[in-house]
Amino acid sequence: MSFRWILIGMVLALCASQGARAQDARFGKVSRGPGWVYTRLGNQSDVKTKTTFGVLFEGGGKDVNKAYEWMCQHAGNGDFLVIRSTGTADYNPYIQTLCPGINSVSTLKITSRLGAKQRFVAQTIRKAEALFIAGGDQSDYVRYFQGTPVSRAIDGLARRGVPVGGTSAGNAVLAQFAFSALINTVQSAQALANPYDYRITIDDGFLFLSRLLAGIITDDHFVTRDRMGRLVTFLARIEHGGGAQRAFGIAEDENTAFLMEANGKGTVVGSSTVYFLGSPGKPEICRPGKPLTYQNVPVYRIDKHGAFDLDAWTGTGGTAYTVSATDGVLTSTQPGGSIY
Repeated sequence: MSFRWILIGMVLALCASQGARAQDARFGKVSRGPGWVYTRLGNQSDVKTKTTFGVLFEGGGKDVNKAYEWMCQHAGNGDFLVIRSTGTADYNPYIQTLCPGINSVSTLKITSRLGAKQRFVAQTIRKAEALFIAGGDQSDYVRYFQGTPVSRAIDGLARRGVPVGGTSAGNAVLAQFAFSALINTVQSAQALANPYDYRITIDDGFLFLSRLLAGIITDDHFVTRDRMGRLVTFLARIEHGGGAQRAFGIAEDENTAFLMEANGKGTVVGSSTVYFLGSPGKPEICRPGKPLTYQNVPVYRIDKHGAFDLDAWTGTGGTAYTVSATDGVLTSTQPGGSIY
């Protein structure tokens, strides 16, 4: 290799290093350990504030400012922690700008199961006044966090009255049941055609944030990625398998969030819709290799003008209808037959 190319390589490496340092400075102070990277912006000393429990369910896409402001308020402007397994600490300046009174905003990137078992990781989670699970790949969260001090620490925050939230993959793991995507994702048409498609992996008990989330499975990017069919299939699988006395679904479209208070009552912020699916009982046909038949699944759709109570499982200001899967084909009782 010529001296010229060696020199070019050295210059490029120096530029990359300087760029990384500049990025780190913008995101906060960085520390590292086995399987984790921690980036903290704001006050480097923790505070203890009065918190109010709630759960933020966000559907991916563009983050909704009002949702994070709500979390900061519920955190009492304490220490806001974002956890993820990929990506950067770009939430730090975003949330700090939205919540100028916040003590600190940090991102803890946990990149392995080894990282999830490190003492620093669990201690950092337990000190938070707000905990948010970023998007990415929910299979990473299930593989790395389930049955480790990470999942136990998050449950502990909820019991302490700390708000918890998530978007996209982070939203997918907030309730009792989760589509864990351990074998890639699954499309609605694939799920309806075979409710036991090998790609349908449903996890039970990753987190237990509230009794109000028992029996519930979440979904996101809902209308944008046409996920009604797969959520109906997930409910059928849970009902058929007897994993819950009743199965329910909460699904948010992109650029939209549902803000659940501790009593189960919640409202929508953002530009689209949130869907609440109940269960009419066990599906008529839910067998391997056979198209799904599941009749009269109740749906309630709300936007920012509506509200929903998870405890009573009733809503106001929205639209109620049913969807049915018949031999793998979805239909709706809405005028015009729209499933959304």
